[in-house]
Amino acid sequence: MNASRRNMPFPVRIMSSPSCAVAAALLAVASYGAVGQALAQEEPIKVGILHSLSGTMAISESTLKDTVEMLIEQQNEQGGLLGRQLEAVVVDPASNWPLFAERARELLEQHEVDVVFGNWTSVSRKAVLPVFEELNGLLFYPVQYEGEESSENVFYTGAAPNQQAIPAVEYLLNEVGVERFALLGTDYVYPRTTNRILEAFLKEEHGIADEDIMINYTPFGHSDWQNIVAEVRRFGSEGKKTAVVSTINGDANVPFYRELANQGIDAADIPVIAFSVGEQELSGIDTGPLVGHLAAWNYFMSVDTDANYDFIDAWIDYTGDEEAVTNDPMEAHYIGFNMWAEAVRKAGTTDVDAIKEAIIGVTVPNLTGGYAAMMPNHHITKPVLIGEVQDNGQFDIVWQTPSTVAGDAWSDYLPGSRDLIADWRKPMECGNFNVASGRCGGSTAAEEAEAVLAE
Repeated sequence: MNASRRNMPFPVRIMSSPSCAVAAALLAVASYGAVGQALAQEEPIKVGILHSLSGTMAISESTLKDTVEMLIEQQNEQGGLLGRQLEAVVVDPASNWPLFAERARELLEQHEVDVVFGNWTSVSRKAVLPVFEELNGLLFYPVQYEGEESSENVFYTGAAPNQQAIPAVEYLLNEVGVERFALLGTDYVYPRTTNRILEAFLKEEHGIADEDIMINYTPFGHSDWQNIVAEVRRFGSEGKKTAVVSTINGDANVPFYRELANQGIDAADIPVIAFSVGEQELSGIDTGPLVGHLAAWNYFMSVDTDANYDFIDAWIDYTGDEEAVTNDPMEAHYIGFNMWAEAVRKAGTTDVDAIKEAIIGVTVPNLTGGYAAMMPNHHITKPVLIGEVQDNGQFDIVWQTPSTVAGDAWSDYLPGSRDLIADWRKPMECGNFNVASGRCGGSTAAEEAEAVLAE
């Protein structure tokens, strides 16, 4: 038998007449097409995971990788999506910001993933943004950030400043009576931009004087906090109630909180409210001396809802660790993953452009007892919660907004931003529409990101 016929995946009857030959050819084409279509249906939907599994950010990001893998496993147990299983494709950008861009390109070009869940720091997000816009990929970003951005290729499921930083400072002003603010952050775009917003907010809205605002930045992985904490002590000893607003990221938080305890700074004297410290970070710290210090998030593990208890049980089950904790960015991935899955079902495809259109307005349950909706600016609605550190490493929720807050891509407190809105629906389809001029801005989010990275 002819070798090519022997390797055909279906039987073909050989006919001698020309008309029979044509019929056979048509049959072969149709049969190959049917087989190809069937094989395509069986191919998995590839889900990229872009989180640091090594380096200074691994303390925060490795848990998020595991979270997405758990969500994929759960989805597959429910039959997958569109009759196809999901497959995780994991890469490690190793807390190296340029490497994030390389790994993002690898996921989109080599692995041809349908969607990516990843990043923590804003500098890593800025690094990958040009890649996602160039290659038309989808990124779900799960961490609080500084705003000042809206890309049609990114869905921001973490908090914008009006969903975390602004309410947190208002809480300190109104509920704690704070008059002086030490803004301590890691030296990159998120803390610097967030503190610019907070500084303007404090001065414009509350009349806080320059001398009552202290700002300090330290590198990633900073470990020697003795002098900085001593400076905070001096700053707080001048007769006005003082608080620290912390945008310190990654493993630098461990020696920072340790030094607070060493110098006898407790929450009654100078409370710290953190935007990047949750249950995962506290699991590596003796929290006894930190009781009463604060964090602002949109979710805490201590939330009392059935949905949250189910999520915690699933996480402990998945990790096999009875002491495993959950945190806010995990909930953001939970929301983002479910939004993406719902958009895939709604669109009937994983096609990027179809998903971008289908996901606007998608609403899914959050873990705090309400719902999250995807807004036209690619940000979601979230409640804001303030929690106090307990000696068991959990947070006691002491304040929360009465309802969810819609994320604002552009700050009302920065001159270049207060006239901008984002709306990715047709016909506007613009991430930086200027309501004063009536025009969409000239630069893309990727171009703005490259400008920030070049600074």
